[in-house]
Amino acid sequence: MSDSLLFQNKPDVDMPAVLVEGSHTPDALAGASGVYIAASGSAMLQNGVQNLRTMEHWLWLAVESGTMALENEDVSLSLRAGDCCMLPPGSRGVTLDVHQEARILWIMVGGTLAGAFLQRMGALPHRIMKQGALPSQLNLAKHIVQATVRVAAAEDASSAQLQQLLWAMLASHSGQPVAMDAVLSHEIAKVVDAMRKNQYRDSFSLSDMAALSRMPVETFRKRFVSEVGMPPQSYQLFCKMERAKVLLKEGYTVRQAGIEVGMNDPYHFSKTFKNIVGMSPSAYSKTALK
Repeated sequence: MSDSLLFQNKPDVDMPAVLVEGSHTPDALAGASGVYIAASGSAMLQNGVQNLRTMEHWLWLAVESGTMALENEDVSLSLRAGDCCMLPPGSRGVTLDVHQEARILWIMVGGTLAGAFLQRMGALPHRIMKQGALPSQLNLAKHIVQATVRVAAAEDASSAQLQQLLWAMLASHSGQPVAMDAVLSHEIAKVVDAMRKNQYRDSFSLSDMAALSRMPVETFRKRFVSEVGMPPQSYQLFCKMERAKVLLKEGYTVRQAGIEVGMNDPYHFSKTFKNIVGMSPSAYSKTALK
């Protein structure tokens, strides 16, 4: 624990049951790209409070299982399985108050363009932000931890695999056809691409999606869940809210953003946005435009 890259050494606090971490010095090509993985890890946390270090890099942290609260003097966020949060560099006094034994995955992103990269992932430059993580992103994060530990043990290892995995996380978040372990099949990719090209303005029914894939409805639903990691309608709603966040950052009103993602009823849009993002669209807009 004393050598942890993420946690402070607190003798009076139980150590994680399992702690796997690795740091990474980017090769010349990765460094020149402006975005690279500086470190990553996973931990199984017992009930109680864990203190995080003040970090020089951006931090992406996701909960794979369990429940906890992430807190500092500015925010208090309830996190459960499937949630992630992004912490700007220099975030101080951050603690994880674990309510139920939890497993977390985390990635530190460095480079001159790290802020821009994380903001495309949904982060805000001046505030700790919570949002949902796609199953494919959680799976990619596991691969990143494994690869970071492996690269750290090999002095002449290339950063190429880590760069590919990092950009795959952004691609998945942006609605690109990224599967749990590989590229989506042609049939499922057609549906994902159709939603993305439509800018999520329309709401595709399950039958619409199945027709695009040229598969029976139930076969399509099972294939989609198998490849993407979540039901097609849930995925569509996630992408709609991510699109709405971009629009709100660009200055669209709540009503305008709702209409752009096919939700003409502001009340329904606001309720859906808050359920998925964790705050109302009006509060998000005020925060994002500060």
